[in-house]
Order: sequence, then C-alpha cells, then structure tokens
Amino acid sequence: VMETTPNSNPANFSMQDGSLKTMLNETELDKVYALADFHVMHRENALRMKPWLLAVVFGQAKPQTPYAQDNLLMRGAEDFGKTVKGLEANEEHFAVIDSFTMDEQLVVLRGALKMSDAQKEQDFEKLVAVYLSEDSDKILTLDSEITSAGLPKAIWKKMLVKLLDERNLLMAKRAIKLAEKQSVFVAVGDHVL
Repeated sequence: VMETTPNSNPANFSMQDGSLKTMLNETELDKVYALADFHVMHRENALRMKPWLLAVVFGQAKPQTPYAQDNLLMRGAEDFGKTVKGLEANEEHFAVIDSFTMDEQLVVLRGALKMSDAQKEQDFEKLVAVYLSEDSDKILTLDSEITSAGLPKAIWKKMLVKLLDERNLLMAKRAIKLAEKQSVFVAVGDHVL
C-alpha cells in the first residue's frame, strides 16, 4: 500500500492557465531553465508545471529516477504478484496540494530556486545520516527544519496541517481498515511535499 498510486492524469502536473514566464522574473526563469536541464525536463513543460510540484523536483539534490525507493517497492510487489493500492486517490492527493493559492505556490517555488546545490547536497547527506540512526523523532525534526527553511511561518503552518496532519489521519484510518481485512505492507513517503 502506497501513499497514492502512480499518476495517470498528466493534467494533475500542469497549470490549466498561464505559464511561469509571466509569473517569475528573468533571474528566476534562468534558474528554472538551469534546474529543468539538470533534472532532465523539457523547459516548456517546466514552465507549465504547477509551482508546488516544480518546487518539490527542484528541491532535490539529484534528478529523480525510476529507481526511487517507492518505485522500487511498487515494482517489486508487482513482480511478486501483489496488489498495489494507494491510501489516497490521485485526485485527493493533488487536490490537497492544489488548495494552496498560486501566490503561496510561487513562494514555495522561489524558496526552492534560492537553494544552492551545496545546500541541497548537504541537506540530503544529513537526511541519510539521520535515517541511518533509525530515530524517528530526529528524522521528523530534521525533515521539518529542512522543509520549512526559507518559508514564511504561515505557509509552513498551512503545509503542516494540510499535507501532514489531515492527510496522515486519513491515511492511518485507511491503512488500519485495509489491515483489518488482510496482511499489508504500507510504504508512505518521508517528505512533507
């Protein structure tokens, strides 16, 4: 059981109207182009991508690959003939994040654009080290510190409520309901965004 099954609707990734060309300044657009190239994205697709999603991609130290842990777990389960389910429907998953205004999403994107490559790499190394400690309190604290850095407190608070508190409660209830019917392995992401 995953957070959500893979997205089957490309429209969930893109803004219905508009482009980042009209929302960002020239310096920010140059950074978008450089990061799109680094993350192996078509520039035009990056310009139409929802700002919150682009922030998630651009906040990563390395390009996302099909070998990400959740993809490997899902493929392994499928290879063994296991049914793969999501705790959230794709529509639910994207609706929560889309509930942030465009201005809020742009603040989050700008925060990701301001991060240096060195800072992203350093944050990644810190997260790996704390995960290896197997201390869930330390993991949560560090993840919160990294994710909230550079964000206004009001947006961070909204993210905590909408993306963690409310969703975790819903996903926990659904996981328990599934576990009451059958044996399950639940793998849910580790990052706020």
